[in-house]
Amino acid sequence: MSPLLIARSPDLARLANEGFDIEIRANHLLVHDVPYVNEQRQVALGMLVSDLSLAGDITTRPQNHVAMFAGGHPCDINGARISSIVHVSNRQDFGSGVVIDHSFSNKPPEGYADYYEKITTYVAIISGPAACISPEATARTFKVRSGELEEGPFEYLDTASSRAGIAEVSGKLEQERVVIIGLGGTGAYTLDLVAKTPVHRIDLYDGDRLLQHNAFRGPGAPSAAELQLKPFKVDYWKSVYMKMKRGIVAHPHHVDGSNVDELAGTSVVFLCMDAAPAKREIIEGLERLGLAFIDVGMGLELVDGSILGQVRVTTSTVKKRDHVWNGRIAMATDDEDDLYSRNIQVADLNALNAALAVGRWKRMSGFYLDLENEHHTVYVVDGNQLLNEETAK
Repeated sequence: MSPLLIARSPDLARLANEGFDIEIRANHLLVHDVPYVNEQRQVALGMLVSDLSLAGDITTRPQNHVAMFAGGHPCDINGARISSIVHVSNRQDFGSGVVIDHSFSNKPPEGYADYYEKITTYVAIISGPAACISPEATARTFKVRSGELEEGPFEYLDTASSRAGIAEVSGKLEQERVVIIGLGGTGAYTLDLVAKTPVHRIDLYDGDRLLQHNAFRGPGAPSAAELQLKPFKVDYWKSVYMKMKRGIVAHPHHVDGSNVDELAGTSVVFLCMDAAPAKREIIEGLERLGLAFIDVGMGLELVDGSILGQVRVTTSTVKKRDHVWNGRIAMATDDEDDLYSRNIQVADLNALNAALAVGRWKRMSGFYLDLENEHHTVYVVDGNQLLNEETAK
């Protein structure tokens, strides 16, 4: 992705054409071999780092005037730190081998027009003293780098993580495979959230087709023409999210005891299906395979003209599974009065159910701090209460 982004962005292309050794890695712009004077009054080489503001695969005006640096703190010819850019000295790891030691602040009154202006301004400040000591010191090295495309989990760079400074934390979600079983309302919202993480592969399982009532329980807005085609849910949702996310695999069939072994090696399984006889077979299979899974569900009823009920997230890991068989998960139902089974349009609860489930997975993965390690959560609509139970020791 780095060569394509550089070629399509005039400011980056200009930097490359003028000999700067630039690279896109860990969703940041890197400038290699920038000469500077260290505190021993010696000329050394460091790496200048900037976050990126993008529109698709083209840079936009930088939203951040701060730059970062890997190496010693740049000094003047006397070995004193350059005071005009001093900001914070704090080692940070952005992942993919990008580690910085300092951040600098130099903000023009109108900000930077583009990355060419930002980079050349910082290079001039940092490298000026080095050129005084060693006239041949320059960041314009005209070094040739490999033109191979960077492989990654997205079709474009995740600048949200780089701008927030959480690329290293997001790296904890770089898991090999996540499975979502059931692509109704909650399952589709689960995909929406998981697709924005750097997992390498997302497998979607559902044998049902996308119908009109599904449009009112899931994210986005399928057109009438798309609904008339009655595509398989997995194929439709893949077509939506493959614009952003690589590695989505659609399986237009249901999972049951006969094929559950297909899920072997999965990092986590999201069970987003209604209670059914096959659910017991799936859970038994997941436990036999030693897989962690997160089951979602809701129970709603109509009382005096209003809907009340609960949204549930139940987690099963190798640390704790007994609660699954103690009534926490409904394996099958014959409840004719269950409104959810009659496709009541509750997109807000579907979205909440998915958010709670994905949040639980992120705590399991270390993305969020997990102080309770709960394995069963219930949200009560009446009273707006969130209850955590079944804590694993």
